[in-house]
Amino acid sequence: MAQAVEPTRTVLMTVDDDPGVSRAVARDLRRRYGASYRIVRAESGESALEALRELKLRGDLVAVILADYRMPRMNGIEFLEQALDVYPGARRVLLTAYADTGAAIDAINVVDLDHYLLKPWDPPEEKLYPVLDDLLQAWRSSDYRPVPSTKVVGHRWSARSSQAREFLARNQVPYRWYSSDEPEGRRLLAAAGQDGQRLPLVVAPDGTPLLEPEAPELAAHVGLATTPTADFYDLVVVGGGPAGLGAAVYGASEGLRTVLVERSATGGQAGQSSRIENYLGFPDGVSGAQLTDRARRQAARFGAEILTAREVTGLEVGGAARTVRFSDGSAVAAHSVILATGVSYRQLPAVGARDLTGCGVFYGSALTEAPSCQGQDVYIVGGANSAGQAAMYLARDAKSVTLLVRGSSLAASMSYYLVQQIEEAPNISVRTGTVVEAAHGSGHLEKLTLRDTASGRSELVDTQWMFVFIGAAPLTDWLDGTVLRDGRGFILAGPDLTSDGRPPPGWELDRPPYHLETSVPGVFVAGDARAESAKRVASAVGEGAMTVMLVHRYLEQS
Repeated sequence: MAQAVEPTRTVLMTVDDDPGVSRAVARDLRRRYGASYRIVRAESGESALEALRELKLRGDLVAVILADYRMPRMNGIEFLEQALDVYPGARRVLLTAYADTGAAIDAINVVDLDHYLLKPWDPPEEKLYPVLDDLLQAWRSSDYRPVPSTKVVGHRWSARSSQAREFLARNQVPYRWYSSDEPEGRRLLAAAGQDGQRLPLVVAPDGTPLLEPEAPELAAHVGLATTPTADFYDLVVVGGGPAGLGAAVYGASEGLRTVLVERSATGGQAGQSSRIENYLGFPDGVSGAQLTDRARRQAARFGAEILTAREVTGLEVGGAARTVRFSDGSAVAAHSVILATGVSYRQLPAVGARDLTGCGVFYGSALTEAPSCQGQDVYIVGGANSAGQAAMYLARDAKSVTLLVRGSSLAASMSYYLVQQIEEAPNISVRTGTVVEAAHGSGHLEKLTLRDTASGRSELVDTQWMFVFIGAAPLTDWLDGTVLRDGRGFILAGPDLTSDGRPPPGWELDRPPYHLETSVPGVFVAGDARAESAKRVASAVGEGAMTVMLVHRYLEQS
């Protein structure tokens, strides 16, 4: 049985069926952390779960759980999977022998394992404490405390309500949703002196009511950083998708004073993906939200600042400084800039689609809306990986999912593994050579007019849900006149700037632009915003890392 539980300090729990090992782990934990944390020791998964439930009832916090892999009746992975339901915010560590490292790697996907330690862990000063220090730091900076959560009062078919929920969800801000036509929602509206005609009403954790808040106001009230702590940095990264996060991790880890600026939420389009299955190191796949959260925490741990809900509107060059200007008139400057602005989904040209955006018509996966699709007929427009991933995710609960593809097949633009999964899914159908002509509805989507491109025949179908993934447009208009772009707005860099053997206009250095350097020295581009980029998560992360290497080379020669 576990030792008696007392409601004192935050808990570190260790679970091992070998009494000697259990005592040794607890001894090492007490020696380093005993003054600040309470060490709870258990000798079976069952008794540890009992202790966790008692701690939960008493309102105590659990920061880290270390569990041995080889335990009878319930092994360490099985225990951690159940512990996740009781304390989802606790950091999870598997203690394993070298022969079991394969199981430990599998557990990274099964229970979102944070780390695994090999026996023996001596000396703890080298093999145990540094790991625990990092995990405790991550835990302290996460939403681990049972504090009052953000409350959102809105309506199912309110576009502004949908935007607020999506912003909070993608930024990993916990919130509770209340419908404006339900009793608790009406009580919150009345308390704020509102009649429900303007939505959403967001009640911040400190009780401040926010009516139809824009992203910057919402970010400031829910604890997201929006203001840089300095005026000048070594590196400003514009955009928080995989390329930007990769650049921030490598920049900060290599000693550059780094700030990342994101206009909405870190993760970009990849962060909205329900499942990424072809990213190296995750054989069972990983959600975009999980990958984004890990990358964001990693960048922050190395010291990178991450600013949210800051829209960049200009880039200025003055001597050695590169100044990034924000929409509110403020600015931040640096020796170098990495443009990782990514792309946005193109707007559907169908009649009526614009007016119904957020009210049944959604761009991107809009995962916050997925639960409402249960038992519904859902339509997805697009034939690339993002559309396929959304189809597989929504098909779990939807009555039917129909993929509308303009081309003749999925194979031209979708990865083979996704095509196979879609073909095997019983409630997913694919309609090739089909486009959406019009979206119909009063206040929310009710019907779609579909047209067969070969025959020209049109068909009216009933649906309340359409998710659109129809190609990408670069978010680079704000760079007009500053860096060279191609005809579609993608940023030119490196060899693409010197294809005729001459440097780009205005280039004053003796050397040609580096591989990912734009037409402005010291300004680099990474990821989907770059002309002819691969449009894959792995390549975006790689380019983010590569740009930092080139930044170092630029700074050394400046």
